[in-house]
Amino acid sequence: MNAEEIVAELRPLGSESYKAVIRKHGVPEPLFGVKIEELKKVQKRIKKDYQLALDLYDTGIYDAMYLAGLIADDLRMTDEDLRRWVEKAHCAAISEYTVPWVAAESHHGLELAREWIDSDQERVAAAGWSTFSNLVALTADADLDLSELRQLLRRVETTIHEQPNRARYAMNGFVIAVGSYVRELTETALQTAARIGKVTVDMNGTACVVPYAPDYIEKVRKRGAIGKKRKTVKC
Repeated sequence: MNAEEIVAELRPLGSESYKAVIRKHGVPEPLFGVKIEELKKVQKRIKKDYQLALDLYDTGIYDAMYLAGLIADDLRMTDEDLRRWVEKAHCAAISEYTVPWVAAESHHGLELAREWIDSDQERVAAAGWSTFSNLVALTADADLDLSELRQLLRRVETTIHEQPNRARYAMNGFVIAVGSYVRELTETALQTAARIGKVTVDMNGTACVVPYAPDYIEKVRKRGAIGKKRKTVKC
């Protein structure tokens, strides 16, 4: 199947009620309002398709862009592909989830995460911090540069409250990810989170809340899940 056929398949699956919900979360037109559970049914059938993912993303239709991330053949994605994706990401759902998922599972995640967090574009910076969060969730501790992660925690601590809205949200998520997935740095992340305090983010009038990092990490610890890595970050 090609992108045009997939778009034609997705269009009638959308609902106005779900469309209204995701609009409140900052998703712009064009969009159909297809629920993720329906997109996953399409993903299950297609599995991975490098070119189809690129073509779907290029439609600019939110539902197709989200599906593109689910079916992307991550290991075939080039750094040019991923840079183009982050530049075309038009909302937080794409820039903080779809693009970082694919970047983290590609060969270029670490390189791009380092590059993106230094961007003066809010969505690109947020994508960088989210990519780092996904990398620590996927990568064995022995293969992580713990010194770099400590430096990044210090950077978050000293700069988070001065950063743009979505960058703050992603940086807070990074502290949570390090504390939850990197056993050796759990205490460091907790101490960092306590010094940062509560992070304020404008959630555009939705019921979404910003997780309080110390409480979140402690909940993970109580579940006995500290350091448990994920096979994939896509959901």
